[in-house]
Amino acid sequence: MSQITVRSVAYQIDGQAYEGRLAFDADHKSPRPGLLMAPNWMGVSAGAEEIAKSVAAKGYVVLIADLYGQAVHPQNADEAGAAMMPLKNDRGLLRQRMQAAFEQLQGQGEAAVDTSKLATFGFCFGGCCSLELARTGAALKAAVSFHGTLDTPNVSDAKTIKGSVLVLHGASDPLVPKEQLPAFEEEMNAAGVDWQLLSYGGAVHSFTDPHANVPGKMMYDAKTARRAFTLMHNLLDEVFSG
Repeated sequence: MSQITVRSVAYQIDGQAYEGRLAFDADHKSPRPGLLMAPNWMGVSAGAEEIAKSVAAKGYVVLIADLYGQAVHPQNADEAGAAMMPLKNDRGLLRQRMQAAFEQLQGQGEAAVDTSKLATFGFCFGGCCSLELARTGAALKAAVSFHGTLDTPNVSDAKTIKGSVLVLHGASDPLVPKEQLPAFEEEMNAAGVDWQLLSYGGAVHSFTDPHANVPGKMMYDAKTARRAFTLMHNLLDEVFSG
């Protein structure tokens, strides 16, 4: 595996400080595809950095989006919920923060990014965020959601999606309402999006998170996680091959 460097990327939105994390191979100087990673509800964390490093080692520049602000680092579920819900309830604000991070991925000076090859991926709440960024019409080749919610207040926005969409879902996930799946399919079909939705039997919420350990609700599943990441990388290879 390449030696992956992690750097802080500080920026502002409406005068407020934000700080993402950039993961990249510092020895590789030519431009590489850029990926915006939306973390789970715990925000920019050590766990998020580990995921970003493992993905960057596949040949990408990965920026973890700061969705909460530089001073907000949830330490438990209550704090994470309090930070997340205002964004879940205000998709315009959520999109603004994702768009600001997307601009940072392209414009930061630490690692060279091929701006013709950009994608986003996210986990749980971050999966929702990645899909919302795609719905803004951002210049993405792909948007990938791992065990994220699929609802959106303005389904017609899907018509602006420019790239492929991949949803990786735990079939037994109690935190993603089952009615969201057919609604998502209808939304994507109506907009003519190139989409895939994979449901993994027996998997619940947070199946990619090694620290998830709430049986029947949020639980790590190594086999499912491996399969899901493989599908993401296969899609990225495909959309970036041009």
